[in-house]
Amino acid sequence: MTMVTSTDAPHGSASEAHEPALLHGTPVVPGVAFGPALVVRAEVSPDAVAAFDGAALDEEEALAAYDGAVAAVADGFQRKADAAAGAAAEVLTASAGLARDKGLRGAVRKSLRSGEELLAAVHAGVEQFVTVFTGMGGLMAERVTDLRDIERRVVAHLVGEPEPGVPTPDRPSVLVAEDLAPSDTAGLDPAVVVALVTERGGPTSHTAIIARQLGIPCVVGTAGALTVAAGTPLLVDGTAGTVETRPDEALVARRVEADRETRAALASWTGPGRTADGTPVKLLANVADGDSARSSADAPVEGVGLFRTELCFLNRKEEPSVEEQAGIYAEVLGAFGKDRYVVVRTLDAGSDKPVAFATHEGEENPALGVRGLRLSFGNPALLERQLDAIAAAAEQTGTEAWVMAPMVATVAEAADFSKGVRSRGLKPGVMVEVPSAALLAHRMLEVVDFLSIGTNDLTQYTMAADRMATDLAHLTDPWQPAVLQLIAITAEAGRRAGKPVGVCGEAAADPLLACALVGMGITSLSMAAAAVRPVGARLATVSMETCEDAAEAALAASDPRAAREAVLALLDS
Repeated sequence: MTMVTSTDAPHGSASEAHEPALLHGTPVVPGVAFGPALVVRAEVSPDAVAAFDGAALDEEEALAAYDGAVAAVADGFQRKADAAAGAAAEVLTASAGLARDKGLRGAVRKSLRSGEELLAAVHAGVEQFVTVFTGMGGLMAERVTDLRDIERRVVAHLVGEPEPGVPTPDRPSVLVAEDLAPSDTAGLDPAVVVALVTERGGPTSHTAIIARQLGIPCVVGTAGALTVAAGTPLLVDGTAGTVETRPDEALVARRVEADRETRAALASWTGPGRTADGTPVKLLANVADGDSARSSADAPVEGVGLFRTELCFLNRKEEPSVEEQAGIYAEVLGAFGKDRYVVVRTLDAGSDKPVAFATHEGEENPALGVRGLRLSFGNPALLERQLDAIAAAAEQTGTEAWVMAPMVATVAEAADFSKGVRSRGLKPGVMVEVPSAALLAHRMLEVVDFLSIGTNDLTQYTMAADRMATDLAHLTDPWQPAVLQLIAITAEAGRRAGKPVGVCGEAAADPLLACALVGMGITSLSMAAAAVRPVGARLATVSMETCEDAAEAALAASDPRAAREAVLALLDS
């Protein structure tokens, strides 16, 4: 079961002397929160594991027990996904699919045949996939946390224990953990979990993405987080990326009250997006399906900047017909009507989002392999049918549809894609995720009508750093000077061409960075609907000239922390 260290530990405990006064991590969700540390170390009871006699089961009995446990775990993920929305539902559905993975089952069966008892076979099977995913790097490496979580839950079912997970604290607390699986983060109640602090993870991890959706102040990649004793009073600053232990009570009261007032102001912001001196900035929503589109349509957004179509098909073995696809897309387009537009991304299948009817199996490095637009090189009909379906959905709903391709690396690829999109009466664009696309943005805009920067992948590919490697979190930060330079190059190309350039990666949800991005010339920001008001309200307090100054300050900084501090000091002045 989950081991939870009590939040009521005495303040004068021996461990107090070993606690650092100030911890630094990567800020993910802005906001200030205060509460006692709820330190969670999730594991199955060692006594229950020791009492389990897996050797008494023959191979078929053991495999049947495994199948039953997997079914229970996957069904649990799916129930949570059905009750959630947006990013939470997406990652929980993906976890359910990973639990049922036939390759994982095959690895467990192989270990059973070699004479391993059941629990050892489960561990060996998971470790085989952990090694593969870690070697792939990039987005696939993010799934290692999910695999470990699945193993713990399967083992719990096998030994007759409750599934591990984060309990609901009896008072508002700061959740501190090494890392959190999607199944843990998605079920959190912001009323009692007032902030998240993890020792591992980066700004694009599942914990970070779901924390943004929930609006919980969050700091990840926080070295030394697990040295904090349970019950220790913590002041978490999700803007600065700091965690202060046992802070001065008078200071806490002032900072928490100021943050409360700021949040109240955010709640009253109704849009549209613009700077204090009236420069318009389109604020858009990231959506995954009809449900998330309908909920996002009520937010103060001017449309959708990223419709992730592949997330509609993660559990589909066969490609849906053009008619069925059109119906799915029409749900999203129809939610925004004729006065707003929807940017549809064609299938970004591959890497961490395998789609059975599209992706290639057995790639050594899927993050750098045949994914996104590259799938159409050997299967052009796959893309053609999707474009036909998008065109049909646009005609059916009367909603303006822009269509963009992911993982575009050359101008020739952009030109070929644009031709197919224009032939169907749609507006073509491409995503800037590969550094070559940023460097050639001016030429890309000669053949397409808009660009959208996916900062998650652009950061990973620019810095050659696995997004889930905690030791490299400083490299996978979108505030990295090299990443900001590529964004600035792309934005300037758009300004000169008179064409829109947006950001649809997680960086768009950072109110501080949003100001610098607008100062560089970014014309739209797309994010989870929950992040729109904080970003819009922050932009409304600064002039375009201040945004430009913020861009210069960020671009001139030597590292991400210096960039944040420079921009924060500038905006607060």
